[in-house]
Amino acid sequence: MKLYYSPGSCALAAHVALIEAERGFDLERVDLRSHHTATGADYYTINPKGYVPALQLDTAGREILTENVAILQYIADLAPAKELAPPNGTMARYRLQEWLGFIGSEIHKQFSPLFAPDTPVPTQERLRGKIGERFNFVQKSLVDRAYLMGETFTVADCYMVPLLRWCDRFEIDLEIWPNLEDYYDRLQGRPSVDAALTAEGLVEHKKHRRTA
Repeated sequence: MKLYYSPGSCALAAHVALIEAERGFDLERVDLRSHHTATGADYYTINPKGYVPALQLDTAGREILTENVAILQYIADLAPAKELAPPNGTMARYRLQEWLGFIGSEIHKQFSPLFAPDTPVPTQERLRGKIGERFNFVQKSLVDRAYLMGETFTVADCYMVPLLRWCDRFEIDLEIWPNLEDYYDRLQGRPSVDAALTAEGLVEHKKHRRTA
């Protein structure tokens, strides 16, 4: 398999999941401004949507899978013994899909306009407010559990890794949500997260860990 990524982007979720699943894979960096990969390929010929992640599968046709919600479940199903997703057809699997949908549409997409330099300041403030409202829900959900689905780390938690990293960039203080801050520390403590960040050249991630 090959994961097309841009450092620190939402593709970090799939990167972490692949490491957790202990699947062999290659990485190819994508320049999201020029839309060319590190090997010089036109990324639009790989993923016409133009954004990451994209996962080239080990199937006969070398198919390309896009969208984190699909990619993360695909990776989880490659390694069922790792319990990164509950079995298909169970209520627990639907709960996982519920979380993935919420993260993708209600948290991730609120961050997206903040990356655009021409987003007006009042709009940025409203988006931070929306993110805060969504974090209130996550904060309450983490009252009695270590991870989003309970005590088991799943691909839903993989998806939260890049989003919580973006909070520093956009001046969203996680201390407002102590359960969420503790959760983020647990995520950063996983070897898979450290390995993915190191591979993407994001060594500054260490400063985000609390020392007290």
